Amino acid sequence: MSTDLAGAVDEAVRARPGGGLGPYVAWYDGYRQRGVAPGVHTGLPSPYLTFIVTLDEPLVITGHPDPAQAAGSFVTLVGGLHTAPATITHEGAQSGVQIAVHPLAARALFGVPAGELAGIDVPAEEVLGGLALRLQERLREASGWAERFAVLDGALLGVARPSGRVPAEVVWAWEELRRSGGSVPVAELARETGWSARHLLERFRRETGLTPKAAARVIRFDRARRLLAAGSPRPLLAELAADCGYFDQAHLAREFRSLAGAAPSAWLAAETYGSGEFRNVQGGEGGAGPQWEA
Repeated sequence: MSTDLAGAVDEAVRARPGGGLGPYVAWYDGYRQRGVAPGVHTGLPSPYLTFIVTLDEPLVITGHPDPAQAAGSFVTLVGGLHTAPATITHEGAQSGVQIAVHPLAARALFGVPAGELAGIDVPAEEVLGGLALRLQERLREASGWAERFAVLDGALLGVARPSGRVPAEVVWAWEELRRSGGSVPVAELARETGWSARHLLERFRRETGLTPKAAARVIRFDRARRLLAAGSPRPLLAELAADCGYFDQAHLAREFRSLAGAAPSAWLAAETYGSGEFRNVQGGEGGAGPQWEA
């Protein structure tokens, strides 16, 4: 999607990674806005690590998931899984590429388990070294989104080094939570892996940054907010709660307030532009936001 009205630029393009990166990266989101109204967006909990490489302006985070982390600006950023929202601001211009990284691929791409990044945002140079800023330079020099995504394919394939250190039991438990939309009880996961619930909790948190119960919350919430953003017409909240495994509408509302910082209707209104299009930089997979690149 790209618009240019009265000098304003508003671009959003989504693409799947190529070259065998599927086990590591779910998608790329390219975004460029210029000449638009200053904005405040919410970085939402999601089942993916956030890796952002900016183009012309740094990413300004005024509130991190961990409130103890000071506000700051980032040329590149890697953020771990989290259970509280972040606050991102811009003064009418922002641009970059967001890469959705599978949490169990953190060792392969960043050299550390996702547990070491849980709840925090760090400059990507801290885990990728000089490659992070070289990558930013190459993306800025690229002629368009297709070329930028191709640059990312090559660079990420160049650093991907499967470690073989993620336990198969953790991989299975994560995939089962994703498959079920976060509905599998932790006791059942532990029983199927043959581990105790405590051992599963410790190993799962080391690799993902969340306990299985917290991961289930995030996965369930991620599905609910995507359905809410994409629905046309918007789903009734009571039906959405039932479809996504919440006890009732009140349970859904409490989880939205905890994970998104607002009730479902208030969050949706804040993240919906006047045109009705949904956009959420650093929010993971939005509903009707960035369009897939052909």
